Amino acid sequence: MNFLRGVMGGQSAGPQHTEAETIQKLCDRVASSTLLDDRRNAVRALKSLSKKYRLEVGIQAMEHLIHVLQTDRSDSEIIGYALDTLYNIISNDEEEEVEENSTRQSEDLGSQFTEIFIKQQENVTLLLSLLEEFDFHVRWPGVKLLTSLLKQLGPQVQQIILVSPMGVSRLMDLLADSREVIRNDGVLLLQALTRSNGAIQKIVAFENAFERLLDIISEEGNSDGGIVVEDCLILLQNLLKNNNSNQNFFKEGSYIQRMKPWFEVGDENSGWSAQKVTNLHLMLQLVRVLVSPTNPPGATSSCQKAMFQCGLLQQLCTILMATGVPADILTETINTVSEVIRGYQVNQDYFASVNAPSNPPRPAIVVLLMSMVNERQPFVLRCAVLYCFQCFLYKNQKGQGEIVSTLLPSTIDATGNSVSAGQLLCGGLFSTDSLSNWCAAVALAHALQENATQKEQLLRVQLATSIGNPPVSLLQQCTNILSQGDKIDRRGSKIQTRVGLLMLLCTWLSNCPIAVTHFLHNSANVPFLTGQIAENLGEEEQLVQGLCALLLGISIYFNDNSLESYKKEKLKQLIEKRIGKENFIEKLGFVSKHELYSRASQKPQPNFPSPEYMIFDHEFTKLVKELEGVITKAIYKSSEEDKKEEEVKKTLEQHDNIVTHYKNMIREQDLQLEELKQQVSTLKCQNEQLQTAVTQQVSQIQQHKDQYNLLKIQLGKDNQHQGSYSEGAQMNGVQPEEIGRLREEIEELKNNQELLQSKLTEKDSVIENLKSSQTSGTNEQSSAIVSARDSEQVAELKQELATLKSQLNSQSVEITKLQTEKQELLQKTEVFAKSVEVQGETETVIATKTTDVEGRLSALLQETKELKNEIKALSEERTAIKEQLDSSNSTIAILQTEKDKLELEITDSKKEQDDLLVLLADQDQKILSLKNKLKDLGHPVEEEDELESGDQEDEDDESEDPGKDLDHI
Repeated sequence: MNFLRGVMGGQSAGPQHTEAETIQKLCDRVASSTLLDDRRNAVRALKSLSKKYRLEVGIQAMEHLIHVLQTDRSDSEIIGYALDTLYNIISNDEEEEVEENSTRQSEDLGSQFTEIFIKQQENVTLLLSLLEEFDFHVRWPGVKLLTSLLKQLGPQVQQIILVSPMGVSRLMDLLADSREVIRNDGVLLLQALTRSNGAIQKIVAFENAFERLLDIISEEGNSDGGIVVEDCLILLQNLLKNNNSNQNFFKEGSYIQRMKPWFEVGDENSGWSAQKVTNLHLMLQLVRVLVSPTNPPGATSSCQKAMFQCGLLQQLCTILMATGVPADILTETINTVSEVIRGYQVNQDYFASVNAPSNPPRPAIVVLLMSMVNERQPFVLRCAVLYCFQCFLYKNQKGQGEIVSTLLPSTIDATGNSVSAGQLLCGGLFSTDSLSNWCAAVALAHALQENATQKEQLLRVQLATSIGNPPVSLLQQCTNILSQGDKIDRRGSKIQTRVGLLMLLCTWLSNCPIAVTHFLHNSANVPFLTGQIAENLGEEEQLVQGLCALLLGISIYFNDNSLESYKKEKLKQLIEKRIGKENFIEKLGFVSKHELYSRASQKPQPNFPSPEYMIFDHEFTKLVKELEGVITKAIYKSSEEDKKEEEVKKTLEQHDNIVTHYKNMIREQDLQLEELKQQVSTLKCQNEQLQTAVTQQVSQIQQHKDQYNLLKIQLGKDNQHQGSYSEGAQMNGVQPEEIGRLREEIEELKNNQELLQSKLTEKDSVIENLKSSQTSGTNEQSSAIVSARDSEQVAELKQELATLKSQLNSQSVEITKLQTEKQELLQKTEVFAKSVEVQGETETVIATKTTDVEGRLSALLQETKELKNEIKALSEERTAIKEQLDSSNSTIAILQTEKDKLELEITDSKKEQDDLLVLLADQDQKILSLKNKLKDLGHPVEEEDELESGDQEDEDDESEDPGKDLDHI
């Protein structure tokens, strides 16, 4: 105890003891001491030494500390000390790290000790069970220790936790802890746990993690919160990034709606703390995780829809147009808005309607483009604006049309008060800043992406280059700037402008033969391209050569041979003479082999470290991949093959035209048939109504006749002739008029019916005529198709007809078979009926036999009844025996358990006896050693017999201390 007090008080244990000896003695005390206080003090001393002498404590004490965690769980104080000591051994969080070598050594130590600790998986499960303790002194160091283990050897520890039952659920309870320190450290623990493990991420998400984390963020003040909000956002990113299941769960749980308050930034944006900037940056990144272009398209579009419906996109646009927002937050907001609107028409339309709060108000797109072409703006911001513009035009033909329309002569504002998007792009395209040229060219190329109509519309754009000179087309101006090359003094990269213009021209001319014709119409373009490709230039110019080869290849592949001097064959001959086919293909391959090509092809976002790396656009890399092989084949094709292809194309076009013509005719006939059918149906309905009216009239006439007959009978019974004569005269005067009127009505109805019938027959004849004309039309169609060299289709139709005929024949054979089987069955039934009749005659003979059989049956029934009774009795006996067996089995089981208990008690008593014998043997050894010492010192010692007799005499004196004499000595 004095030794421990000295250590705890900071006193040295003595000059002769080294640190290793001190730690060894403390470990022995932890292992052998029976008193809990002694063990607790020893563990506390080890904790105080563990930071300074980490290696020594780790090597000697780790096993003893783990044993303490297993055995002393009832005492929270010693458990807390043990956990703290293990944390100090394993953790690499040193307060003062002077050299790199020392940090590396500490990291190695931490990983080595972690490996030793988790070698026995029971240690990790023990630690998880300790986290269930509510005591602060146990739970908090346990959380820190498990976090440190995950930092050192994350995948191995994750696997152990994943396998252990309820392992993740226990850790999720930490988020519900009322003590903020444990809750916050629990968030850090879950961060380390969920890193790069999809299975654990799913479990954590389904354990209601999203709800708890969003509650913590809102409690802490959203973006105005502290570092706890940052930790929660990092954990949310771990759960959602590259995990489609969790993203779907987050969306379906309506958690996107709860993100909207994060971006409710006040009007006073002057005081932005560093923590708020960090929090908002992470929040924007979390939104981007949900709508990332790498996610499945369906999941992304559903998240985009939810963000628009809950007003999150509107909130982001307000931050976008607000003043006083830090530059990095503004850049990230632009990138976030870009991905929220990318490829989703509703969001793109909303973004097009957003206006900046200026006087007069300008569209947000125009304001952003102004910053893109402004060379004073930061490079990262300009890249973000370009990405936003690309996302706005992605799969948005309506938006592409609106951008191109701002360049057309009819829509340009004559007053010049407002600047349009098209004018800004043209201004950037012809600027002296190479980065502005590149951005404007790429933006304009995205306005033409997969949109043939806009490519044709852009050919109409005319530019006034200088006063007095005639206007020049945009296409011509691009080629003029391209041909000037390095003659114009520009700021930035030498080749950036030319690469941007070549990408624009390649996008413009691909899949647009009219644009190709316009390009070739300028006689200077082809010689310029061939001259560029043929020259042997340096490595920097090789990329320009490759793009020139691609542009020339596009001019060949999409050429419609409308220009006599620049037909496909002539251009190929020019390439073969001036460049050579192999050399041309080699130069074409420079584009896809460039180091920056593969980088640009990975992600849609233009993310470059510096302006020099801004060479390729993501969508353009797709175009190169699509056209490279096609152009190579087109260059090597002969003129005969081209002619054949053109002939095939023409025949196919003719065939398609004929087919479309007849399809239109059939559609018209179908429409006419439908109209006639509707008319027939209406006429049928009218006919049915008239028929019902006629039947009603006939029934009324019948009623009137019945009334008339009744009146007649009544009059005939009257004996007074005169009175009857006069009454009859009156009745005869009234009734014939009514009958005549009714007959006239019947005649009219019959005439109407005949008219309707005649109309119906006319309509039927019209329908028959139309059907016959349709069949004749189809015959004409088939003859036209045959005349258009489509005999193959006719052959196919004939084959189908032959197959149908064979199917009909087989079906007819089956039908005949079935009919024959039916006849055979009928014959059998007739034979059977006859046999029944014959049997009826012999019933008298059989009756005698049946009486004998009935007697035998009754005897057999009696026997069966007796057997059933015997079986019942046997079954009852069997159930009784079963019950006895069950009771005996239960008693046997009880006796067995008692026997097991007794055996356990016996084994325990044997162990106790063995322990006592061992203790006695040790005591005898001590006594012998003490006797020998006494003999050596010269003290008189009694013999063994005397001692034994003395022991027998003092056998009853049990109260006396056996170590009394020894203590006295």
